[in-house]
Amino acid sequence: MDKLIVEGGRPLEGTVRAAGSKNAVLPIMAAGLLTRETLRIAGAPRLADVGTMLGILRDLGADGEQTADGTIELGAGGDVRPKAGWEGVRKMRGSVCVLGPLLARFGRAEVSLPGGCVFGVRPIDVHLKGLAKLGARVKIEHGFVIAEAPPGGLRGASMYLGCAFGSSVLGTANVLMAATLAKGRTVIQGAACEPEIVDLADCLVAMGAKITGQGSPTLEIEGVEELHGATHTVIPDRIEVGTYVLAGSLCGGRVRVENCRPDHLASMLDRMWEAQVPFDCGEDWIETTPYDPKAKPPRSTDVTTHAYPGFPTDLQAQWMALMTRADGISVVTERIYPDRWMHLPELERLGAEVRRQGSAAIVRGKERLSGAPVTASDLRASAALVLAGLVADGETEVHRVYHIDRGYERIEERFQGLGAAVRRVKE
Repeated sequence: MDKLIVEGGRPLEGTVRAAGSKNAVLPIMAAGLLTRETLRIAGAPRLADVGTMLGILRDLGADGEQTADGTIELGAGGDVRPKAGWEGVRKMRGSVCVLGPLLARFGRAEVSLPGGCVFGVRPIDVHLKGLAKLGARVKIEHGFVIAEAPPGGLRGASMYLGCAFGSSVLGTANVLMAATLAKGRTVIQGAACEPEIVDLADCLVAMGAKITGQGSPTLEIEGVEELHGATHTVIPDRIEVGTYVLAGSLCGGRVRVENCRPDHLASMLDRMWEAQVPFDCGEDWIETTPYDPKAKPPRSTDVTTHAYPGFPTDLQAQWMALMTRADGISVVTERIYPDRWMHLPELERLGAEVRRQGSAAIVRGKERLSGAPVTASDLRASAALVLAGLVADGETEVHRVYHIDRGYERIEERFQGLGAAVRRVKE
């Protein structure tokens, strides 16, 4: 097992190019099950989660490879079996996205209940409700979701997929993919509006699907007999982009992130403006402006996570790292996953003053943090600990970094390119 050692106090300066979106590429890979022809996905990130999804698809009987330049080639024209077992699916929540495509194409799917980061209960009720609306009989037995289409296949239907926290991204993705091969017209209200859903829909359209309403809460799908192969380029990873931008802001350096979509991070950039952290951006780049965070620390600024276009829950922990050095008290409220606070005690080990109060965390900014051994509990918490370590006095050891490898491509090398002292060593 590896750990990251971060030596704090180094200024950051340089350019990093955003990788493809993890949260977009996983359901797009699952969409390869909807056709017998080849699906090529360009610009895919080289991540542990991508490797896991490739393993799941191969176990199902599909062919899948990722080339040196990141391009993924998938072929599901052979003997594909519609059952995804526990061993692969337990590793990440995104693997549940094979459920809809398998059901739509083969009329039956058995998929183990998914695993992933542990920060509270994340049910898949929305997935099951939507598939049931399409006519499927759905049950859970022995840890598997078992779904069967009615005679003649899935049927288009009107449905509402909203939930307590606004909308389900993976639930929308699963039902959207299934509806592309359903007979008739499907209308999904309360659909997720995230860029990753728009990207999935664009890929499906390239494969021959008939979809309108991308980026809105209402998706309309006219089912087709079959889909064909296509080539699709995945969007940049807005969470990775936000992480590097916040790192630059935390350290007061000039960090330029290229190949990104600033419009996908409008809510975070608005909070940075409110926090009086200097930055600039263009059509496909964001750059932090050098300043002295000790002489003029960021202004304490509250954030509340919401479904897109609100502040992303996947940047909540990284924002909190910035607020540990802010001037005053800030409140970070979590509306998507109310138990997503595993990083709080680890930030406290670094000297941060944070405490949980219900679905919110109270952060009192401090002039300094001090390095210490910390344990990563989930993907985004890992990134927050690395960011805090960049400004902490001395050395910070981040353990269990297999979490961070799920969502950040060679993070230590990319930070080294910005001048940070981050290295990977064996435990």
